[in-house]
Amino acid sequence: MTDAPHTHGYIESKDRVLARLRRIEGQVRGIHRMVDEEKYCIDILTQVSATTKALESVALGLLDDHLSHCVADAVREGGQVADEKLTEASDAIARLVRS
Repeated sequence: MTDAPHTHGYIESKDRVLARLRRIEGQVRGIHRMVDEEKYCIDILTQVSATTKALESVALGLLDDHLSHCVADAVREGGQVADEKLTEASDAIARLVRS
């Protein structure tokens, strides 16, 4: 095991993830404005659905990065660390599926 600092799997795409989150934040502000302006319910629901899908896309990208970086590294290390990372990943997947 090395003493190198741990980096997260999304670090290489951090700017892209942050940009996507800023766009999602703008979508949420837009939904807020639509409610404030008493827009048609179905139009608001359409925007909520689009925002939900955008967040799911970010989550799946982060999960993919986590599996290919953090979990893969832990599996190479083996032992308790691997077991913990696999359980953690499985729990995260279960949360995503339930949401």
